[in-house]
Amino acid sequence: MSLADLAALLSGGLIGLTLGVIGGGGSVLAVPLLLYVVGVNSTHIAIGTSAVAVAANAAAGAFFHARAHTVKWPCAIVFAVTGVAGAFLGAWIGKAVNGQLLLALFGLVMVVVGLSMLRKNADSGDPDVHLDTQSARRLMPSLVGFGLGVGSLSGFFGIGGGFLIVPGLIGATNMPILYAVGSSLVSVAAFGSATAISYAQSGLVDWRLAALLLAGGVVGALGGSVLSRRLAGRKQLLTYVFAAVVILVGIYVSYQGAMDLAT
Repeated sequence: MSLADLAALLSGGLIGLTLGVIGGGGSVLAVPLLLYVVGVNSTHIAIGTSAVAVAANAAAGAFFHARAHTVKWPCAIVFAVTGVAGAFLGAWIGKAVNGQLLLALFGLVMVVVGLSMLRKNADSGDPDVHLDTQSARRLMPSLVGFGLGVGSLSGFFGIGGGFLIVPGLIGATNMPILYAVGSSLVSVAAFGSATAISYAQSGLVDWRLAALLLAGGVVGALGGSVLSRRLAGRKQLLTYVFAAVVILVGIYVSYQGAMDLAT
């Protein structure tokens, strides 16, 4: 096994772990990991490959969370289905954008996402909230609106969008953050699949690297789902630490993309 293969496995583990713990993060770090750790030399291939791995890792994470009964399936499905259309549109636009410009914009989004994570999230909410015929009038507009918007950003930048989905689900339904994390993984898997299909059709996926990322990610997803439950009381601290990492990496990625555009 080469050094690049090992880097891909470890990167997949980190992606799966962070997705399982806080419902996001692995996807927003996947592209920088492929570009600067694994050594992929194309931004578009990094986006397409990461989308495959993120979708699969998120599906594994959703499975583990479902076993723990921390997925609100009706809400999660509505969010995912409406977001897929946005993801296909976003991916179609993203492929037409210059790779270095896309990278610079991606870095800025990472900074914004990281800053949004620093806002205090209450670990409360209604654990019994559910989508049915009586609650649909109240919940559906927000679920559909957030799903379309987050899906479009997910497809454009090739990210799962978990950091945007989690607060969206909380805002739309008032579900506790643990349920939002588990439910968000359904949408992350759906959005990532839509982006991956779009990029694969254009030949912009390195399937070998995607398989290595997936192999590491399944193990990480299992560990992440366990940690998410056991460290629920310290989730805010973990979120703050990871937000700082996302912000710093986002600044570097945006700077690198801007410098490449200038040369």
